[in-house]
Amino acid sequence: MAPKRKATSPVRPSPSNKTKPESNGQPQFDHSRISKKSGIVQRQFYPPEMSNERCKEYNDNEIPRPIELLEKSIKDTKPEREEIQVGESVVHWFKRDLRTFDNKGLRLASEKAKSKNVPLICMFIVSPQDYEAHFTSPARVDFDLRTLEVLKSDLQEKNIPLHTVTIDKRNDVPGHVLEVCGKWGAKHIFCNIEYEVDELRRETKLLKKCLEKGIDFQPVHDDVVVPPGNLASGAGKQYSVYSPWLKAWIKHLHEHPDMLDAAEPPHQNPETAKTKFKDIFEKPIPTAPPSKAIKDAEYKQRLGNIWPAGEHEAQDRLERFTKEKIKNYASSRNLPAANSTSLLSVHLSAGTLAARTAVRAARDSNSSRKLDAGSAGHGTWISEVAWRDFYKHVLANWPYICMFKPFKYEYSDIEWEYNDEHFQRWCEGKTGFPIVDAAMRQCLYMGYIHNRCRMIVASFLAKDLLLDWRLGEKHFMENLIDGDFASNNGGWGFSASTGVDPQPYFRIFNPLLQSEKFDKEGEYIRKWVPELAGMEGNAIHDPYGRGKGKEAEKAGYPKPIVDHKTARARALERYKGGLRRSTANVGGGVHN
Repeated sequence: MAPKRKATSPVRPSPSNKTKPESNGQPQFDHSRISKKSGIVQRQFYPPEMSNERCKEYNDNEIPRPIELLEKSIKDTKPEREEIQVGESVVHWFKRDLRTFDNKGLRLASEKAKSKNVPLICMFIVSPQDYEAHFTSPARVDFDLRTLEVLKSDLQEKNIPLHTVTIDKRNDVPGHVLEVCGKWGAKHIFCNIEYEVDELRRETKLLKKCLEKGIDFQPVHDDVVVPPGNLASGAGKQYSVYSPWLKAWIKHLHEHPDMLDAAEPPHQNPETAKTKFKDIFEKPIPTAPPSKAIKDAEYKQRLGNIWPAGEHEAQDRLERFTKEKIKNYASSRNLPAANSTSLLSVHLSAGTLAARTAVRAARDSNSSRKLDAGSAGHGTWISEVAWRDFYKHVLANWPYICMFKPFKYEYSDIEWEYNDEHFQRWCEGKTGFPIVDAAMRQCLYMGYIHNRCRMIVASFLAKDLLLDWRLGEKHFMENLIDGDFASNNGGWGFSASTGVDPQPYFRIFNPLLQSEKFDKEGEYIRKWVPELAGMEGNAIHDPYGRGKGKEAEKAGYPKPIVDHKTARARALERYKGGLRRSTANVGGGVHN
């Protein structure tokens, strides 16, 4: 999804030009203005980029994290909320959980409604400003709206109405929630927690406002298998390295196997709901906001064909994957031409499939009930799904990554390039590096890129082109159908060496070696770069460097826009220079 970001009032850097002096006399790169100009920091929604000093305050626990404030509010208000009696209805607010099966918040709402035999009412709010602020892609908005059609039909079979509405201003969303609760006589509203800063702060405020109106608002952990805060090192710190975190995650699930149990679908509503809420049943799903509408009819149809929406499609894909592909996943997952992955990322992101459901299905189809035993393919895929949890935990514990800052915030002092031509060539898949261009053209065609290729193109942008990695992060969110802020930010942080548990900055992918290793025969390149479809032999990986330049040029394929060896040397110098200028620590957490 589009990056979801919010910042408290930061210690703001003073206005300046490209560099400014530090107290130690070393020049410090200042990209606060140019990042705003480049559209990275959206000033219509957010304050200027947060300072390193304020990031450090989060690390030193001098500022409470939004997740901590929400959990404290839930705990402190629990006695008062428990006194609230069930009203004329109960509400579930759908967000990124667009399914009826294995949905904790929805099931709790249904149980509450059933306890007094009152109707359950569901709602989904289309927020154009949230889409803008979070860089949500038109492809993703289209997928969500198509999913809502499926969801509305599924709920209707149980006499459950789905209220869908467009609220133009994001700040008006809480008011609408309170308004409809009053209209429906609802005294309980449930939703599943989103871990981005905007949403955590909104839910904390809404909990208080609801209580003032005599309404029990209950945010529920559902989007992750293991909630943030449940895992900590022996010293009580949060993990910032994946391997020890994964061991703790698996151990926790082995000790609490009930965490993988499925939540049943909602109960049937009383028959009277069909007439009482006739207006909701008959109201159509909203159309996409103009700024997120797909104008290319062919592209829109293509997305519908490639990415059928709804939880039934998600369950079908999951079943096929666990039966046909998962055993060989460990050995084939990095090969973009192999069609060996699950293609479930959009369903996990939109919530048409719970991560819990995915892990449970892999476990149940394995030869062992242990998550780290049995088939290597099963274990590897479970660990890949676990990355999603890991990045959500990082998001909750280091909230400044939602505020346009890298996890390793000392890397803010790297002097990035803002070369518009290079960025455009990268976006269009016209860099002259075949594996990079194939991946970027796949993105343009189907709103998706194979994961190995995401790493290749991200490393190329950040280290070969030395472009601000946040430009690439934003581009992915604005174009991928499976955009998820935490995972996208984590992936870019890894490739640019600015994030949690990244590759070292001096490890720079060589696009040619990556191409030869993971697309040896050039199948992926030939599929997505038609100019090279007739290129024979290993020249497919580097036509201009392997004697096929005239052939490539005649076919219209561009020359490389940079020399990798030269670009690598430049990147190493810039990274070293940025780190010399920095006086911040390494980001906190457990680093071993």
